[in-house]
Amino acid sequence: MTTTTAAAPPLPTELEDLLRKLRLPHIRRHAPEVVATAKAQRWEPVEVLKALFVDEVAGRERSALATRRAAAGFPTGKTFDAWQPEISSIPAPTQQALRTLEWVHRRENLVLCGPSGTGKTFLLEALGQQAVEAGLKVAWFTLEDRGVLQRRHRADDTASKAIARILRVDLVIVDDIGLLPVATGAAEGLYRLVDAAYEKRSVAISSNLRPAGFDELMPKTLATATVDRLLHHAHVCQTSGESVRLTQALAGQGVNPLS
Repeated sequence: MTTTTAAAPPLPTELEDLLRKLRLPHIRRHAPEVVATAKAQRWEPVEVLKALFVDEVAGRERSALATRRAAAGFPTGKTFDAWQPEISSIPAPTQQALRTLEWVHRRENLVLCGPSGTGKTFLLEALGQQAVEAGLKVAWFTLEDRGVLQRRHRADDTASKAIARILRVDLVIVDDIGLLPVATGAAEGLYRLVDAAYEKRSVAISSNLRPAGFDELMPKTLATATVDRLLHHAHVCQTSGESVRLTQALAGQGVNPLS
């Protein structure tokens, strides 16, 4: 938008009040500047209306994105802007297919398994961020988070309601399964989540273990039931290689030289 250099006069109080009652905060914020520019450049009335509503729509979209991003609870804020596809062991065509998010729209699951430091968490967060930017709702958890929620809600018998609230999102991400010992509550929480989401929502997980090894973390019966539902409609990607973090650390990347 072209703007005038002079300070724009404020809107009349009654107009400010009307815009506030109509809940048009972005129009209210930008209207003085738009009106001043319209006068200076002799805009047609329809151009003024268009400029005001474009500002309102853009402002609402920014606010909604910020709300979805905050609600997701991402750990670091990593996106594909910093992702280096060439150093990932996941084939490039697979990476591209995942980034389309078609699997989320089809309510399919994603399992990333492999050694620590091979980009599993980074890729999951970047995919989650992309989903949020595409207008989808995401929830991020660790397995320990699920255990805490399960124990908290078991006390007052609201576990089912807690799961239902979680599944209001389009994509549930559970990170780092297998990194730490799994408490009974966490194992039960994972099963309940996967069972409730089955064919209704997408679940994406990262793990140091392949799903077939989940019985090393939780009771075999519970592991079998969880994996059965998780893998029925799932894409399984195996990462491999040395830890990217360790490689970068040994090369002196990411730190300032000592003086």
